Amino acid sequence: MPRLELKVPPDLVAIVVAAMMWLVSRVTPSLDVPSAYRVPVAVVLLASAVAFIGAARVELAKAGTTFSPIAPDRSTRLVTGGVYRLTRNPMYLGTLLALLALAVLLSNPYSAVVAALFVAYMNRFQIVPEERVLSARFGAAYEEYASDVRRWL
Repeated sequence: MPRLELKVPPDLVAIVVAAMMWLVSRVTPSLDVPSAYRVPVAVVLLASAVAFIGAARVELAKAGTTFSPIAPDRSTRLVTGGVYRLTRNPMYLGTLLALLALAVLLSNPYSAVVAALFVAYMNRFQIVPEERVLSARFGAAYEEYASDVRRWL
């Protein structure tokens, strides 16, 4: 299915996965976790998500390169500083953390399993194709970076 590579915006994928998580939570048993526990955990996850995404956007802006996840060929610089020292995909990691925050709010373990679909889809149709483009564009510099920094965390 190479036709899907770099075609569907990750935000749309996340929205579809979030909807699936909600649907799954309606038809499967949830845990009986009081909101006094769920909400603080969800807030921490969501704050972490915002921090990762925000820090990534700042680094990309400072480098003057593209934010577009569906056009990695427009990248003008290889960004390896800031949050990109921790993960090669901080915006996708942030989105996953937001999805996990939703799973915690829903108090449904099956919803958390559905969030794993986001990781699988992103790895296959977004990240691996991006890595091919970045490797072709930045050569040895990207290969060295990829060998030093993990894809997710």
